[in-house]
Amino acid sequence: MKPIVVHAAAVDRRWLLPLAVGSALSLFLLVLLTTVPFPFFPSSSPSPALFVEHKLAPTPPASRAAGSLPRIAYVISGSAKDASALRRVLLALYHPRNLYVLHLDAEAPESDRRDLAAGLAAHPVIAAAGNVRVVERANLVTYRGPTMVASTLHAAAALLWGHSGAGGSDWDWFINLSASDYPLVTQDDLIHVFSKLPRDLNFIDHTSNIGWKEFQRAKPVIIDPGLYMKKKADVFWIPQRRSVPTAFKLFTAWMALSRSLVEYSIWGWDNLPRTVLMYYSNFISSPEGYFHTVVCNAEEFKNTTVNHDLHYISWDNPPKQHPHYLTMDDLDRMIASDAPFARKFHADEPVLDRIDAELLSRHAGPDAPTPGGWCAGTGDNGSDPCSVVGNTSFLQPGRGAVRLQRLVTSLLSDEKFHPRQCK
Repeated sequence: MKPIVVHAAAVDRRWLLPLAVGSALSLFLLVLLTTVPFPFFPSSSPSPALFVEHKLAPTPPASRAAGSLPRIAYVISGSAKDASALRRVLLALYHPRNLYVLHLDAEAPESDRRDLAAGLAAHPVIAAAGNVRVVERANLVTYRGPTMVASTLHAAAALLWGHSGAGGSDWDWFINLSASDYPLVTQDDLIHVFSKLPRDLNFIDHTSNIGWKEFQRAKPVIIDPGLYMKKKADVFWIPQRRSVPTAFKLFTAWMALSRSLVEYSIWGWDNLPRTVLMYYSNFISSPEGYFHTVVCNAEEFKNTTVNHDLHYISWDNPPKQHPHYLTMDDLDRMIASDAPFARKFHADEPVLDRIDAELLSRHAGPDAPTPGGWCAGTGDNGSDPCSVVGNTSFLQPGRGAVRLQRLVTSLLSDEKFHPRQCK
């Protein structure tokens, strides 16, 4: 059989035009799809909205108008025999617009917590403002152990989740203090100066040059019995040592943290806060490094640090485990530091009376709070003007505000702010 030969002339010319048009259209669509993104075709780069982290974000730090008055959330911690000192620190720090959580750890007898709470409930100003709470289910806190970090996170969570009537959803900075701390400025002074600051700043003394702490704190592995025992005991060491982490940098160095950083540390919309917390669970003196390491390894926070902890502390050189206890001999240096807080004090140290009288203007007795613009009493017949709560937005800053403003201006200068941030 002869092969069939199809000649070009025999092709039906009616198909040539549709074939040419179809080919041109196909080529056009191919070019279009490879150069112009269409919303109904999947992109090679997934939308950020598909990721978990995109759904979670901190509360915007600029939720208040510039120059508006901030609220400070304090946690004040103590142990056995610290109840009276804790109350004294609270009254020295008191302002009706702030929030306070008091924690007497589990080493203190239950009667101390009951008496502390009952005394505060009977205080006319504190009862009226309703802004002070006592931790009822106390934590067992081991000195130098991670239970100190856990206790701080517990208080921070309580402040974040508190009901709105107590201001639990409405504060700007978180400051942790102990019964051995004391303020050197009034709250009117501090609120006045902080009202001028961006709400995302974190005052935290930090350095990645940990020096001797690498061998004595980072490499040893410790166990804190407070994590699993009901009775307090000292931490104990594991013979094997570990290397310094490479997944994140260690930072070490009290602190004033922005609300957004506290939210990040509690909620952790990425896993860094939990990872660092697990690492520091076996780290000696972990409170000196946990928050510092979190803030300096988080991209969204590492440029918000002000390298100062707002404290005057007297250390040996090189520093030992404990700072010096402050006395009357240190008063001039405390004032000259321009810091708003100082530590460490013995309970009822005489210098505290000088601070009350000369720096805080507390003349109405030990049960009276530090006066401020909010005090609305008449003072008739020797009564305390601060026994009546007036306008909590009315401030009367004094010399302490001048000192603190000088410190903050220096810390935020071009020479100190960015050059001293996390490296």
